[in-house]
Amino acid sequence: MSKTFETNFIWHNGSIVPWQEAKVHVMTNGLHYGTGVFEGIRAYWNGKQLYVFRLQDHVNRFFNSIKIYDFGIDFTKDQISEGIKETLRKNELKTDVYIRPLAVKGYGPIGLDVRKLKTEVFIITMPYGRYFEKEGIEVLVSSWRRISSQTLPVIAKVTGHYSNSVLAKLDALNKGFDDAILLNEEGKVCEGTGENIMMVKDGVIYTPPISAGILDGITRRSIMEFAPDLGLKVVEKDIDRGELYTADELFFVGTAAEVTPILKVDGRQIGDGRVGPVSKKLKEYFFSITQGKVDKYLKWLEAVW
Repeated sequence: MSKTFETNFIWHNGSIVPWQEAKVHVMTNGLHYGTGVFEGIRAYWNGKQLYVFRLQDHVNRFFNSIKIYDFGIDFTKDQISEGIKETLRKNELKTDVYIRPLAVKGYGPIGLDVRKLKTEVFIITMPYGRYFEKEGIEVLVSSWRRISSQTLPVIAKVTGHYSNSVLAKLDALNKGFDDAILLNEEGKVCEGTGENIMMVKDGVIYTPPISAGILDGITRRSIMEFAPDLGLKVVEKDIDRGELYTADELFFVGTAAEVTPILKVDGRQIGDGRVGPVSKKLKEYFFSITQGKVDKYLKWLEAVW
């Protein structure tokens, strides 16, 4: 992962401010109760142009998350989209970038009634490399279960939801693994700590359905759409834990993780223990798309400059 986090400017409530001035008060409700919504978006530099990948889809999901929690926001989708591009231009970022729109319930009294609290909105842009340093990773199946959609609306990217992922991630790291796979409350495979998961068996790609309690990942959606271009079939189905061990290939997909092969699960080698041909093919095509080299998917790219 890129270790360069600080850039010069952050967008805050419609204005570009210096990085050091993008602050909230210690009494901000989001700090106390996790009442925040965020997005993770990538922009890719191809040497001539910076392209934001599926900007409108991410902004739509950002607003859907806000709507689910009924937070309210003083900005339109177009204003947030333009704010993202404005911040990228202001920071003069000509490299691969991670973008974090964040909306949190702001300063107010202790308590859960957030109806009258202002929603503070930030847009952070930073240089960003690979989420996982390794070409292929080793994971465990966590003893922590993914929160149920009957408990919290998991289709919303809410800050407080990710305490569930933190527990699983730390458990994995402390045991020498790179990440974790969480099962849902029915014991079916759900997703990673911040990624969707895909499995290859006999040439077919399988991925848990939305009904399994996963986040509706935009990278996942993209792969489901472009996989047929490569002669690959994607099927949504519930996956049992045991199926992971006998998969030909496994890989995480997500904005941060992009396409990351999983080489071992719970110490068991997946396939031949190397990056498989399907994940390799998908990864190469994905990066061709993000670089603006595939005309069919230029619709997914928004130029910044």
